[in-house]
Amino acid sequence: MNISIDAMGGDHSPKAQVEAAQNAIKSFPELNITLVGNEEEIKKHITNDKRITILHTTEKIEDTDQPTTAVRRKKDSSMVLSVREVKEGRADACISAGNTGALMTAGLLHVGRIKGIDRPALSPMLPTLDGKGFLLLDVGANMDAKPEHLQQYAIIGKTYMEMVRNVNNPRVGLLNVGTEDGKGNELTKAAFPLLKSSDINFIGNVEARDLLSGVADVVVCDGFSGNLVLKSVEGTAGTLFSLLKKELTSSFVNKLAAGVLKSSLRGIKSQLSYSEYGGAGLYGLRAPVIKAHGSSDATAVFHAIRQAKEMVEHQVVTIIKNEVAKVEEKV
Repeated sequence: MNISIDAMGGDHSPKAQVEAAQNAIKSFPELNITLVGNEEEIKKHITNDKRITILHTTEKIEDTDQPTTAVRRKKDSSMVLSVREVKEGRADACISAGNTGALMTAGLLHVGRIKGIDRPALSPMLPTLDGKGFLLLDVGANMDAKPEHLQQYAIIGKTYMEMVRNVNNPRVGLLNVGTEDGKGNELTKAAFPLLKSSDINFIGNVEARDLLSGVADVVVCDGFSGNLVLKSVEGTAGTLFSLLKKELTSSFVNKLAAGVLKSSLRGIKSQLSYSEYGGAGLYGLRAPVIKAHGSSDATAVFHAIRQAKEMVEHQVVTIIKNEVAKVEEKV
């Protein structure tokens, strides 16, 4: 198995990508990795190049670049070349912590959609109090959605949680403003009966306030709503720890208490961290394409590699393709 990684995307590139690749090679003996980017910069951080190949390029897509234009004009950028490794069969999956819109565009242009999936979803795992997490589809790939898109997201999410996260009969919820049937806007009202008639464990409407309590294993919504949820969770977690740090360092007594609670606080922070869950998958494409967080460190990139590896091993794309085909046959 080979995974290509855009080594120049993200805030901590290429150091984070190189460290993660080296750790992954140690952990997964069946894995080969292609690091795509500036060879000179990459080699500064390599201490073990066993089963690691470098595909050299000096061009990269910046976060400020317009996605479609950048993908078309920067054909030799580290991101585009990483995706093309998948298209041309030299890699089974790819990962980038770079420009989200550009990765989505590159994935659509070079990898393509699964037949029956109208619009791929950008879908991260988010933390829950029980530590299991839930998959949120979509968080921004498509700001507007149709009811059938949410049905497709539900099938994708169910398959991923079963095959990669080992969740038996995952609970699928529809993000809404209330839990009662018939609640919401035109989209959710139309999506509800589609989800209810699908071959999934649909538990009905779920509210945003219950998501981190683990009310569902998969939550589907349009990209606009999903992005608001994602940014709210990230912002709340960051603010909470900033307040705790400020309070626990405000006096000598509080500093003593902080010393006693240090390991517990570290555990809470780890439980709320995105880094343990991997990246946000661009689900619905014909091969695994993973979007790592822009601020990903080596740990986060490592888990994105693990995530991509497990998707390939469990043939998640093929199973999604088959499940979507079953739905089309019923229509």
